[in-house]
Amino acid sequence: MADQKSDDPLSSSVFVIINGTSDYCQEGFSVCAWSAHTGFSYIARQAPPNHKQTHLFIYMALYFRKKLDNKAEIAVWQVTETEEELKNIASVPTDEMEDIMLFRSESQRRQKLAVRALLNEVFEEKMYLNHHDNGQPYLENCVTNISITHTDKYVAIIIHDEEELGIDIESLDRDFSAVEKKALSEDEIDDLEKEKRNEQLAIYWCAKEAIFKRMSQNRVDFAEQIEVEKFNVRKEGELEATFIHKDEHEEDFELEYMIFDRHVLVWLVG
Repeated sequence: MADQKSDDPLSSSVFVIINGTSDYCQEGFSVCAWSAHTGFSYIARQAPPNHKQTHLFIYMALYFRKKLDNKAEIAVWQVTETEEELKNIASVPTDEMEDIMLFRSESQRRQKLAVRALLNEVFEEKMYLNHHDNGQPYLENCVTNISITHTDKYVAIIIHDEEELGIDIESLDRDFSAVEKKALSEDEIDDLEKEKRNEQLAIYWCAKEAIFKRMSQNRVDFAEQIEVEKFNVRKEGELEATFIHKDEHEEDFELEYMIFDRHVLVWLVG
């Protein structure tokens, strides 16, 4: 699914290696290299002074970036950096940094900082991120719509200038057995297969979460109001789903998903 991976540098970015001895090049204030060890490339906006080839400590890990046929764009960041490294590269506005530092969990702080680093990579201008009362994110200084998702290892965004969006990512190392009783209808439970059951439950959950974010409504019953049609688990695929409003009006959605590095990513546009 990804047409721009970290070992296929974006034309607008400069890539560097973390702690590497690989060859690199300098372009203005930036350094670039590719890591044969990890298979990923790393980017830096500015090289540290007096840097040496054997002691590069530049990080930024854009995992992939993809433009969709419907003009939406997805970008995924692999969270490999420490909290301090992310602070150095994320360029977070003061008020937003204050909010991030309120999180007690270091993992949550790193995820929030990685989202900011990803925004800085995707947008040419500095974006100011905020949230509505219901938690839905929005950009204060841009009309572009955005949806955000994150795990300990990856953060992802999807953007579009006009359409409403939803995106969700989950690690397949989690046990999703609780999803069956918590979020599935009787028909969806009947559609479950014995093989790849956890993967199937993860896709169900991500799909319903993505639709929930797209609808931006409170008190949604995942089992009763969001119905996902039967599907077979593949590395990537499409899903059909229906959202049932409380007045019984129905909206149909088409979603896409992909599985990579033991993670499931699901998104919808429109």
